[in-house]
Amino acid sequence: MPLLVDGRRVRLPRSAAELVRAHPLLEERARLLRGQSVQQVGPQGLLYVQQRELAVTSPKDGSVSILGSDDATTCHIVVLRHTGNGATCLTHCDGTDTKAEVPLIMSSIKSFSDHAQCGRLEVHLVGGFSDDRQLSQKLTHQLLSEFDKQDDDIHLVTLCVTELNDREENENHFPIIYGIAVNIKTAEIYRASFQDRGPEEQLRAARALAGGPNLSTSPLAEPPHFVEHIRSTLMFLKKFPSPANILFPGNKALLYKKNEDGLWEKISPGS
Repeated sequence: MPLLVDGRRVRLPRSAAELVRAHPLLEERARLLRGQSVQQVGPQGLLYVQQRELAVTSPKDGSVSILGSDDATTCHIVVLRHTGNGATCLTHCDGTDTKAEVPLIMSSIKSFSDHAQCGRLEVHLVGGFSDDRQLSQKLTHQLLSEFDKQDDDIHLVTLCVTELNDREENENHFPIIYGIAVNIKTAEIYRASFQDRGPEEQLRAARALAGGPNLSTSPLAEPPHFVEHIRSTLMFLKKFPSPANILFPGNKALLYKKNEDGLWEKISPGS
């Protein structure tokens, strides 16, 4: 089934700029999103998604009400939502394996959805900029193509990527939007930044860093805290060169839950 905009089939391959010219409502939505002020999102009710991670939940979740991610330069943040039951998935894609990621996003939403339920699947793509290596452009094309190949109708609602998310300063290009959040209960998507990236921020960052060939795909466009983030992650890897043996004794998972204050709290496997 095709990728749709306002009920019309999206013709691919096309650049993001060509797509919005063909579908002016996409351009207006991107303009409104770019024009928002960045909201600082606190830890209460937040599930933060790091690079190469995926999170999915629904309005019935009593602990998590916001999914969010930031620090996206050439990366794209993808939100897929079922309008019938509000099941929402957010993932931070870096182009490592888009062909495998998109079906995983789809299946995660379907695990929450009743197929007989009214509603439709809506996708929002945010991130990237006009980088010299055209990595953002490549990822935009990959995501649009893979969603277009899925069996279900998917409605493209927000497209604020690559050249639509670009600003130029002193002949260098930067993203306008680095991060977004989605309110699970209201479906609102907005520009956001995050102080709390837990639980286990360094461990999760180390996993992403150890699995990639580069510290950064776009060093000049990284946010101000990027260097400190990389330094702390490398220090973590130095301290725990074999984290599987030290941090996961008996190969048991680390389990967390939100406490009454909306903060992450470590729990024992048996509780």
